[in-house]
Amino acid sequence: MLKIKEAIIVEGIYDQNKINQLVDATVITTNGFRIYKDKKKIEMIRRFAATTGIIIFTDSDRAGFQIRNYIKNLVGNKNVKHAYIPDIKGKERRKAAPSKEGFLGVEGVSDNIIIQALKNAGITEQKMPENIRLISKSDLFADGLSGGAESKILREKLLKNLELPARISANMLLDVLNGLYGWDEYKKMVSDLKRNVG
Repeated sequence: MLKIKEAIIVEGIYDQNKINQLVDATVITTNGFRIYKDKKKIEMIRRFAATTGIIIFTDSDRAGFQIRNYIKNLVGNKNVKHAYIPDIKGKERRKAAPSKEGFLGVEGVSDNIIIQALKNAGITEQKMPENIRLISKSDLFADGLSGGAESKILREKLLKNLELPARISANMLLDVLNGLYGWDEYKKMVSDLKRNVG
């Protein structure tokens, strides 16, 4: 499995699931055109563009190119790479009919096409140092950010402090914390958070 430094921007959850099966990277969904109104997600994408860089990997239809151009215009060209899939006629298995333009999206193309598209975009492969401490789901649990009576309140405060969307999943939160902050910064955030709550 490839470990990729850049965050990968895709349109939907099915695209995200597909990419997550193939590479180890932060994958952010635009939720289609909802990205236009999601200021917190836009800010998160800007942060990743400024720190790790981003790869925009939308479908090759008109909507995909509109979203791609919108994000590119928001963050500029610095630290932005583009991955493209070829125009392949067909329909995704989960759909009853093909898309409006009749092409497969990111979720519908083969694994090899996805990997090749990412490599063509110029990904930065990473090898994790052996001594680096990643934040895990068990850390979130141990620090009271999941699984407890007050977890939701603490998590919401952390998301607000980090200016992240309130609906962010636990997996996405881990990706953001590991991608942008790291273990020591995370522990300081949790300590500050608990001090301010208590």
